[in-house]
Amino acid sequence: MSSELLDALTILEKEKGISRDVLIDAMEAALISAYRRNFNQAQNVRIDLNLGSGSMRVFARKEVVDEVFDPRLEISLEDARKINPNYVVEDVVELEVTPKDFGRIAAQTAKQVVTQRVREAERGIIYSEFIDREEDIMTGIVQRQDPKFIYVSLGKIEAILPANEQMPNEHYKPHDRIKVFITKVEKTTKGPQIFVSRTHPGLLKRLFEIEVPEIYDGTVEIKSVAREAGDRSKISVHSDNKEVDPVGSCVGPRGNRVQAVVNELKGEKIDIVKWSEDPVVFVANALSPSKVLDVLVNEAEKATTVIVPDYQLSLAIGKRGQNARLAAKLTGWKIDIKAETEAREIGIFPRDNEPLLSADDDYEEDFD
Repeated sequence: MSSELLDALTILEKEKGISRDVLIDAMEAALISAYRRNFNQAQNVRIDLNLGSGSMRVFARKEVVDEVFDPRLEISLEDARKINPNYVVEDVVELEVTPKDFGRIAAQTAKQVVTQRVREAERGIIYSEFIDREEDIMTGIVQRQDPKFIYVSLGKIEAILPANEQMPNEHYKPHDRIKVFITKVEKTTKGPQIFVSRTHPGLLKRLFEIEVPEIYDGTVEIKSVAREAGDRSKISVHSDNKEVDPVGSCVGPRGNRVQAVVNELKGEKIDIVKWSEDPVVFVANALSPSKVLDVLVNEAEKATTVIVPDYQLSLAIGKRGQNARLAAKLTGWKIDIKAETEAREIGIFPRDNEPLLSADDDYEEDFD
């Protein structure tokens, strides 16, 4: 083996981040393959590489037996003791069998095998790096697109953004920088395959973690997210610290924190509401920006009936039912909205000895 090949191993180690041991193992496997293929040998062989001189030797490994059935794999006890009188049955004898022109042939044959092993090692490193980034956010650069996918460069690898994970109000051009949410990392025969999304609720959550220090350090917690990507989203937030306003923390001074998220999502509207373990309060908050007079809870069916002022009915339901739909996703409760007049007619409002809710009591924000 030439010194140039050793130099190449060193360069690969530095540039590709592959350990020298992996590269040496790949080289030994390649040389064994080259020996068996080019010299029509089926022996159990070992390659001895001298990294200092760049030389190589091939040793056939044979088991010491009383009676030889396969001379390629076995050696008699008598012949073994001619080499070393201390050998006993079941020992392994190593005999040098290096062909004279093995270096030239090995270099030609081993190149492809080594390249493949190096490629596999690189893929393994990339997979290990990105499997830890599942459900995380990264900034990528749009490379190209076809009818099914947009291909986004994440540095060492190209990720796939499927059509159903693209925001309907966005148009992507080559060299655009976009933030994406890594939904899945798979191992394939062609290497790691990474799928990303612009519509996943996790993207919204991670964006707030980036923009809001109180979320990043755990002072404020995002309890739930409901999203209709490109149009409107709702998040519920909570803090165990009574001195911290979780909604105000997410809004930021003059709304700059939430506005940064809105800008990244190309104008997607975001409602930030206060979470509560009380479903009456939580459902009322979730229907922001509408006012709520009362919430009737059916624990058995995990359903609620919400009463709102007559003039607030369309606002509570939202365009095409969006506000009610998002509130239901956010809270995990079914929501049936009724106007005050109807609720009075059927006798479910007002309730005796029950205080009425008012959305004015809760701090809620709606950002365009």
